Amino acid sequence: MTAPRIDVIFDFGSPNAYLALKVLPGIAARHGAEIKLIPCLLGGIFKLTGNQAPFNAFAGIKGKLDYEHLELARFVKRHGLTAFRMNPHFPVNTLALMRGMVAAQHMGVADAYLDAVLRGMWEDGEKLDDSEVFLAVLNRAGIDGAALLALSATPEIKGELAANTDAAVARGVFGIPSFFVGEEMFFGKERLGQIEELLAETVSA
Repeated sequence: MTAPRIDVIFDFGSPNAYLALKVLPGIAARHGAEIKLIPCLLGGIFKLTGNQAPFNAFAGIKGKLDYEHLELARFVKRHGLTAFRMNPHFPVNTLALMRGMVAAQHMGVADAYLDAVLRGMWEDGEKLDDSEVFLAVLNRAGIDGAALLALSATPEIKGELAANTDAAVARGVFGIPSFFVGEEMFFGKERLGQIEELLAETVSA
């Protein structure tokens, strides 16, 4: 039997993507599922779909952003994600980070890159759209930062990120994090329980 696969559409600029990516591996392990990370550019998704960031979309709605922060705090507490911190430089331009993720996948260092950038962005509060800071974070993680940045600047890597973003929108994605199990789409960290339920049904079928 082929292991079920969870496609993860993400951008490092989303705190909810960080939180989901910390919880999802446990869910996948419990059900023998594979995780496929698909880096996309959230700004590109917003542009293609007419969507906007919650901090903009809900700014004029009384109590809405306060509730968003409450739900985030509840998620953090429930899953024991005590290292999480809102980045003091938020929002951070993630174009270089997402191109870097595509490059890391090609270089075979995707896991180390993912861990380093998630930690830098949402635990250590680094200003990762500063190229010197970004390079230092990569080098501290044992990644050849100069080589990765050189690869990420090539037309092939830029084109792959753009293609990922276009393909995600074509699948129905309008925000991040989004997930697919087969043809079933799920949006937001709050849907991880539904993903686990579907995986349980798939494995037992």
